[in-house]
Amino acid sequence: MAYSELIKNFNKIREYMRDFYVYGFRTRSDFDQKSARSYDNERRRIESWLGDYMSFRQDRAGRHIFLSVDSRSVPFNPLYQAFKSKTFTANDITLHFLILDVLADGSSLTTTQILDQMSLRLSRMSETEFFPDESTLRKKLKEYSALGLLTRSRQGKEVRYRKSETRIDLTSWTDALCFASETDPVGVIGSFLLDQAGSGHSSRKYTSILRFKHHYLLNAFDQEILYQLMEARSQKRTVEITLAPSRKKKSTEDAPSKADARSGQSTSGNTHHVCPLRFCCSTQNGRRYLLAYEYGSKIIAMFRLDRIRRVRLLEEETCPAPLEAMASEKIRHLWGISTGSESAQELQHVEMQIHIEDHEAFVKDRLLREKRCGTVRQLDEHTLLFTADVCDALEMLPWIRTFTGRILSFTCSAPEVTERFWADLNALEEMYHALS
Repeated sequence: MAYSELIKNFNKIREYMRDFYVYGFRTRSDFDQKSARSYDNERRRIESWLGDYMSFRQDRAGRHIFLSVDSRSVPFNPLYQAFKSKTFTANDITLHFLILDVLADGSSLTTTQILDQMSLRLSRMSETEFFPDESTLRKKLKEYSALGLLTRSRQGKEVRYRKSETRIDLTSWTDALCFASETDPVGVIGSFLLDQAGSGHSSRKYTSILRFKHHYLLNAFDQEILYQLMEARSQKRTVEITLAPSRKKKSTEDAPSKADARSGQSTSGNTHHVCPLRFCCSTQNGRRYLLAYEYGSKIIAMFRLDRIRRVRLLEEETCPAPLEAMASEKIRHLWGISTGSESAQELQHVEMQIHIEDHEAFVKDRLLREKRCGTVRQLDEHTLLFTADVCDALEMLPWIRTFTGRILSFTCSAPEVTERFWADLNALEEMYHALS
């Protein structure tokens, strides 16, 4: 059977593109779902969108295919192409053009009137056997109204539809749309508008003047999920999110750990009832997170967007107002993404004294630049005091270690963090003694 370039389930495409073409650690022999032909069909489908950006390497495990993108020559995120493909039937195509043809003159018609006009046109086409029923047409008109292709109005008991009109000239917005499509949290909207203006992927006439040093292309995969969560956030609704199963433990016997739930990494594809509160983005790697109140554990937790596979809006549930204040307070004390352990929700206090020489003003400048939620105070001419109250001080240790050789003292209200810090330094000292 010939493969189709059109898709029904974007979640499946998202998994394929991540595992095989972005992370690049899986080969055709690793594919254990359905048949090898299914993998070939998915591969050819993706290559039809991304063929100009693909490369491969060969090793013992087999042929690894991956994306190779040079930001200097690629002004548009190529991964948006996956959003622009959708499964449809021959009847869908016929119905689409019939509806637009009937309403092309700007008239406002009821469902019955549109059906009559379509039947009249179809009766003149001897080769067609397609005659839509009123129920199918009503569903399609409702769908097109939601998409903005048609305008729906009510006159008394009658519901009428007409073709939507737009007088917005997008050509003058081309550069702004190009910037938005690559930097906006839901940039795929800008990509669609660029296509409408004739300046997107499909156009060869427009050359963007913009290039991006830190271009986080992979965020394209999560924009559908992010949009659904933003919609719930704007309506102050709670949602049910389903997390991806761990690649290491796929057995249903393995219970998900609470640590995995907090980081958005589930071990059994579990679901969580949460209230979306904030959206966070790492300035280091561009990865995005959802800060939400989880009703199961009754804590505010952080979930990685790229681990969320499904979002279901719970219409009957509304987020309580006090959670907003809780989220704002939590954000003030986040060092990284960890919101702290479930058993100890109180803040952890960190103090570190650093020695600097007369010619080392750059150390103080760096400390002031990277202190985040902490504070810096000069105790004397050669001593700086850094203090911070954070949700999880363990996250700070990699950064604190970069001041090794200047640290005069280090303490933390969480004894295990202090012990870990000095134990690591002792182990380092022993290792260098052993080498010497």
